[in-house]
Amino acid sequence: MSWQDELDELRRREALAEQMGGEEKVSRQHARGKMDARARLAALVDDGSFREIGKIAGKASYDENGDLAGILPAPFLFGKALVEGRPVVATADDFTIRGGAADAGISRKMVQAEKMAHELKLPIIRMIDGTGGGGSVKTLEQIGATYIPAVPGWSDVVKNLDTVPVVALALGPTAGLGAARAVASHYSVMVKGLSQIFAAGPAVVDGLGDSYKGSTDHNQAKEDLGGSGIHTRNGVIDDEVVSEAEAFARARHFLSFMPEHVGQFARRSNCTDPAHRREEALLSLVPREDKQVYSMRRCMEMVFDQGTVFEIGRMWGRACITALARLDGWPVAVLASDPSYLGGSWEAKTSEKVERFVKLADQFRLPIVHLVDNPGFMIGREAEMAGTIRYGVQAMNAIYKASVPLASVVLRRAYGIAGSAMSNAETYQYRFCWPSGDWGSLPIAGGLEVAYKSELETAEDPEAELATIRERLDKVTSPFRSAERFNVEDIIDPRDTRPLLCEFADLAWRRLHAEA
Repeated sequence: MSWQDELDELRRREALAEQMGGEEKVSRQHARGKMDARARLAALVDDGSFREIGKIAGKASYDENGDLAGILPAPFLFGKALVEGRPVVATADDFTIRGGAADAGISRKMVQAEKMAHELKLPIIRMIDGTGGGGSVKTLEQIGATYIPAVPGWSDVVKNLDTVPVVALALGPTAGLGAARAVASHYSVMVKGLSQIFAAGPAVVDGLGDSYKGSTDHNQAKEDLGGSGIHTRNGVIDDEVVSEAEAFARARHFLSFMPEHVGQFARRSNCTDPAHRREEALLSLVPREDKQVYSMRRCMEMVFDQGTVFEIGRMWGRACITALARLDGWPVAVLASDPSYLGGSWEAKTSEKVERFVKLADQFRLPIVHLVDNPGFMIGREAEMAGTIRYGVQAMNAIYKASVPLASVVLRRAYGIAGSAMSNAETYQYRFCWPSGDWGSLPIAGGLEVAYKSELETAEDPEAELATIRERLDKVTSPFRSAERFNVEDIIDPRDTRPLLCEFADLAWRRLHAEA
């Protein structure tokens, strides 16, 4: 006897699953400028590599004879796939079925996806589109009772954050649990104009009397309440892109720097950029006038392997650039002061961003390179109101607790407590300083009039006296005076920065592999 009849039914059920929410709802999804869940999975992973798990799960209906009449697929798809030849768990919410709401699906399916990631040590990519949460008011009436909320499998979400790289792509309006799943990640992306994130949408906010009076246009109201312009600037989401295709590309790029799980090492790439490359433009990058700014991103392009700098969180915590990059093919995590924003002073959001990024680097064993030009933590009433010193100290603590090798290059300023937070002074200081270096417990220029008040008051020409004092102190603050006392290890030709950092990367990775 053959089992062909059962296989025929299986193929029929699979065909019904592929229809998702039906032709009309799929067309509506496309009309919104959004890809459907199956198209997203195909576009995200290596061609033909997606093997779906639980494809035929859903809510079936049967005729009077008990034969299958139809099926509403679960609004959550997942499976094993490859990204650049490496295995991952790929998931996608299906907005065409009840707006991706979990109460239309099977909670075990989402739980199994999360378990698969940490139990098999596979990176997980979540493509989130919809509420993803519990029931609606109508659902409660159908149940006949309410309940204290619980999220099935959230412990697995937490475990994944400790175990494997987690990427979240918000690809539509995401509220409640959907928003939480987006945030519970190591790297997250929103699509401008397509994605919104909120604890509750505009209608709920209005209904609770919170006086949210957005646009009368529903789509605009969602954008005003939780668009990418808000959440990529407050640190909820890392990056904003202009298309779903770009979101997929950034997810793949991020994972290329990551190991597949904690305990495994990230991979070295084939590098065609000479480690000994010396860029002439570095010699004049930092201006002699201390109030003039320069492009730290230009410095990064010249120092790291060409075309490998992958910036994360560009729109928030902007006084420090955080990026992944490569040196002689080795992956590294990069912190780099941005003198074009607040002069490079770390305010609360910058410190929060630094803390999170350093913890990411330490968790996945990526050596850290810190390019320093920091005049200190931000000062003033607004900075105090924001709790800047608390966040600054937390960033400093993360740097001191990190156990991966760290190299710092002081391009210009390193002042105050923030200056001491640039590296762990209790360990071997793998550090280089440019001749433009300027450091101390506080900027001397800002304290001259106070420190020499009596001399200036009795001088016949206070302006001339101030100039004389400044000239005298310029010699004392020369970086060579610090080097004489070995308070800085080495002052280098800026053009040697790349060769020396490539040497650091080789030694750092040698140490990491020796620890295994």
